[in-house]
Amino acid sequence: MILKHLKICNFKNIADAGLDFSPKVNCFLGNNGMGKSNLLDAIYYLSFCKSFTGMTDAMLIKRGEDFTMLDARYDRRGVEEELSLGMAKGRRKSLKRMGKEYQRLSSHIGLFPLVLSSPHDIDLIRGTGEERRRLIDMLISQGDPVYLDRLIRYNRGLEQRNKMLRDRVADPALYLAVEMQMESAASYLHATRRKWISSLSEIFDRYYRAIGGDEEHVTLSYRCSLADDGMESLCDALDRSRHRDETVCHTTVGPHRDDIDMLLDGMPMRRAGSQGQCKTFVIALRLAQYEFLRDTSGMFPMLLLDDIFDKLDATRVEHIMEIVTGEGFGQIFITDTNRTHLDEIMSRTTGDYRMWLVESGALAPIKHPVSDETT
Repeated sequence: MILKHLKICNFKNIADAGLDFSPKVNCFLGNNGMGKSNLLDAIYYLSFCKSFTGMTDAMLIKRGEDFTMLDARYDRRGVEEELSLGMAKGRRKSLKRMGKEYQRLSSHIGLFPLVLSSPHDIDLIRGTGEERRRLIDMLISQGDPVYLDRLIRYNRGLEQRNKMLRDRVADPALYLAVEMQMESAASYLHATRRKWISSLSEIFDRYYRAIGGDEEHVTLSYRCSLADDGMESLCDALDRSRHRDETVCHTTVGPHRDDIDMLLDGMPMRRAGSQGQCKTFVIALRLAQYEFLRDTSGMFPMLLLDDIFDKLDATRVEHIMEIVTGEGFGQIFITDTNRTHLDEIMSRTTGDYRMWLVESGALAPIKHPVSDETT
């Protein structure tokens, strides 16, 4: 899948931009705070209907303006497709595919697959289990609409149960009705997550060794909030924990409490990993996510690399570029702050690439170094 053209109006600090992209590598150069990540966020928003920064929709509209618009043209499975997303203050956002508006935005997720690697990925290691669950849910949902449906159903039941706890509801029959709905969704979530993490771990270790060398090995393991022997159902666990849940006024067991253990040579990555190892770890994890998504969707997802080369030595950077510009990857979008650094990276890259300078939300094409020498 290729993003061919993007038109941006009033998105964050980008007032107006129209970009025609390379089908392979697209680079955005500029100082911090100029709008490089905002450009990637616009691309991300068209795939997921939300910002990767966690900003609310209202915060995405350029300051002083009343609306934002994103219009994009893709080559998807050999067919040209168009997406148009609009938001105005005080109104719900509207996403149209080929001129037809989505009634449920969740039905769009996974149709235009994308993988993002950014400095925020360190939270996958250092942060809470919520960050890692978000990774699990986002990846699986792109390739499995049943999973997304079960996740929505589970979260709806979880919200109902938590409200009952806060309201001090005492009727066991009411709890059981909600908990049975949660259990029917939870069984699918648990089984799918366990299968996904098992498959991903092997791919992940391969990418880590390709970037950092064969001396270290990394693994992922699924930590389920239920007993590993499978003897206890979610309904049993919720019943057992109800007294504690009533005390704290929220549900303390279930898929929303699951986690991924991230290990380096058998040790927790958050404790054992150096800064460079942690950076390599999360990049390898994103590349494994890319391969998994590519194989499940039958398409080459877009790959967004937001300022990922910081704190990596030249050898690891070169290994990453060798991987992502190879046959197993499709269209790539890269941001960096250093022109010399980016030129050096791209000088080792064969094939088509384009480069833009980003200053205060304005984007201007940059000639390739070779072109500069011959003019």
